[in-house]
Amino acid sequence: MEQTDVRVWDPFVRIFHWSLVLSFTVAWLSGEELETLHAWAGYAVFGLVLLRLVWGVIGTRHARFSDFVYPPPEVKAFIGDTLQLRARRYLGHNPAGGVAVYGLEEGAGPLAMLAGSSGALEEVFEETHELFANLMLLLVVIHVAGVVVESLIHRDNLVKAMFTGRKHA
Repeated sequence: MEQTDVRVWDPFVRIFHWSLVLSFTVAWLSGEELETLHAWAGYAVFGLVLLRLVWGVIGTRHARFSDFVYPPPEVKAFIGDTLQLRARRYLGHNPAGGVAVYGLEEGAGPLAMLAGSSGALEEVFEETHELFANLMLLLVVIHVAGVVVESLIHRDNLVKAMFTGRKHA
């Protein structure tokens, strides 16, 4: 029996996703050594997030925030079902994926713009920036783990879908 593919992720979402991956990776790797590159990568992340926020309101069906905002009890139930390998399949973002999107996008911020302050204040900004970068990295790891688990449970290559924009119906 042949499976039918349907378009889920529009080109904007796919280009945004991989541009964010690249920008965050560059920012993370350049943080201590290449300050100018780090700053530009951070601005790219910030700009991408702003564009994604707009697209989350006016974009295509599965790109809109209204398509993947779930109440906390539904998110909790989905995570429990996933741990028991019996989670329902969603064509767009599942409840845990929706939480990840908000965490990854809303967690971005231009703290680097506050650099240059004097003494203790600069240290506070720097430590806060590093804390949020580490939290963001943790969210990335959780996101990738979720993609792997979801791909295995539903036998659906989500990484491929983020390149092609298509998933099995």
